[in-house]
Amino acid sequence: METKFYIGTAGWSYKDWVPSFYPKAQSGGFDWLQFYSAYFNCVEVNSSFYAYLNPKIVKGWINKIEDTGSFTFTLKLHQDFTHKRNYNSENIKGVTYNLDLLHKAERFGGLLLQFPYSFTSDSANRDYLYKLIEIFRGYKPFVEVRHFSWFNNEIFSEFRKMDIPLCTIDQPKFGKVIPFEPVITSSRAYFRFHGRNWTAWKDSVVNYGKEQTYDQQNERYKYLYSPGELVSIEQKIKSILEKVKELFVIMNNHPAGNAVANAFELIHLLEEKSRVKIPGTTVKSFERLAQIAEGID
Repeated sequence: METKFYIGTAGWSYKDWVPSFYPKAQSGGFDWLQFYSAYFNCVEVNSSFYAYLNPKIVKGWINKIEDTGSFTFTLKLHQDFTHKRNYNSENIKGVTYNLDLLHKAERFGGLLLQFPYSFTSDSANRDYLYKLIEIFRGYKPFVEVRHFSWFNNEIFSEFRKMDIPLCTIDQPKFGKVIPFEPVITSSRAYFRFHGRNWTAWKDSVVNYGKEQTYDQQNERYKYLYSPGELVSIEQKIKSILEKVKELFVIMNNHPAGNAVANAFELIHLLEEKSRVKIPGTTVKSFERLAQIAEGID
């Protein structure tokens, strides 16, 4: 079974990616999404977690990447469904209308249902999750849970029956977090990398609910995976390739463009490319990428 790779980042609109990725701010004819899509074949939309997107925005994305081959969007489900657990039929329509737009344009990769660490595997939460999966079953759902209580054969078996991918996540190890161990429950797989900034992640848990600046909120994702860590990640991912047709690899260690640099390195490792198309801005900011860059733009 030949696996199709989708490798990208969680979001693309970050001011601190100038100049480590983007050569300049968005202005005039320069657009960040168009620049991003020239280097990656997918992106995970996180803004859909915080707001119900205006369809005009989604149509604008589709128009911007119309000449970029098989570029694909995955979207994170709004927090009303996964964190607040308070939604209605209008909220469902607010999500699915945009997913239908992407699907019709052949730009839709799937819907991420991402739950917090506090969402443990008890009977009420399982019932809630399975109901949510049924609501969005036609939209290629992926499920990310973070508590170790979900990591058992009974849950894996249930997900296999539903043919729903259970996300593999990498994050700092504390408490009863789910381990970074791939479990294949579908022919599609989704890996998310949050970094390994243990101290900042612990602080974010302590300060949860408190008012914080943008930098404080994102400090826990401030992490650059080392070459050795990436080789270990490569080995784990390649160990499951015979079982999946589609594999999404999403880097969420976004501060300062670290996600971009590591995504390029994983393209090099997973797709076994001797050289990778990388912009000169990124090679300049991450000098080790010069070894794998096909040329400096």
